[in-house]
Amino acid sequence: MTPTMPHPALFRFDTLPARAFKVQAGANEGDPIGLGDAAVPGDTYRLVRQAKTERLAISDDGSVGPCVADGSEVGQPGAALTIAACHMLMGPNGDMVEILILKLQDGEDGTVLHLLPLARLAPNTEYELVGTETESAPHRFADIASVSFLAGTHLTMSNGKQVPVEQVKVGDRVLTRDNGPRPIRWITHQTRRATGAAAPVRITSGTLNSARDLRLLPQHRLFIWQRRDEIGAGRAEVMVKAELLVNGTTVLREEGGHVDSYQIIFDTHEIIYAEGIAVESLLVTGPTRALLPEDLTLATDPADQTDAAEIEIHDSAAKDGDMVERLTRASRGDPD
Repeated sequence: MTPTMPHPALFRFDTLPARAFKVQAGANEGDPIGLGDAAVPGDTYRLVRQAKTERLAISDDGSVGPCVADGSEVGQPGAALTIAACHMLMGPNGDMVEILILKLQDGEDGTVLHLLPLARLAPNTEYELVGTETESAPHRFADIASVSFLAGTHLTMSNGKQVPVEQVKVGDRVLTRDNGPRPIRWITHQTRRATGAAAPVRITSGTLNSARDLRLLPQHRLFIWQRRDEIGAGRAEVMVKAELLVNGTTVLREEGGHVDSYQIIFDTHEIIYAEGIAVESLLVTGPTRALLPEDLTLATDPADQTDAAEIEIHDSAAKDGDMVERLTRASRGDPD
């Protein structure tokens, strides 16, 4: 029997099946949102009753393109995944909502469509389709999948100085956990809407021993060294996505407005320090590569994705109580 290749999860997003978002009035009345002629500007859509999100885990080592990852609630591990389109919709108050259409391979010949909303779709609300883009869709996915540092975040430099991310530049040497001082190879800035999958997570000052409030995007992973295995990971070193830390008190989601964010790349995937907390730099994969200059050469290694995935805390662990409290105890080695 041929061994099954692993598909480590790099991203996890809440998605909806296309059938959960149907045309209420227009050319395709009664049909779910789709692609091409199945998405006509002017049609109005609404979530069906009791529409439920499903957690889609995505893997991509940069070699063959994104696919469904192991442990996904949607699709079969290894099934090809395409970021097919970005639909722009307008709500009743004039608010714009973007949704990505993800096309998943289902068997040898068929495909199924899922939606990844980039802002919250409200129930009992009608949305008018105003436009569709296809070429920019992978870039929109890369925007929410990439690791960014928000303006005002202090990074620890090689000399120990704390410098706001907006003041660092290519060539500056940043302190890394595993490889000492390393120069920044590439950095870019963008302004994005702080909604849905891009709404920041704020870790308040003192939480997990942070020096100041630390604001990260939901998919950004923190590195925690456990003095005792509080969460049953079976290892001392763990990584956890910021979104899994949200508890409504010391770690909060901040929805609304815009944020300035900075993406930083080193020659390799690194753990650096932001407001005193160990966090990852941007891991270059297929989706995030779309953001980079074509002539930027890096010593990237597909094993970096697997290594990070192996120590990442999965969603299921976050269901067993306040993750922040448990990781704080673990990092301090506090007894029960």
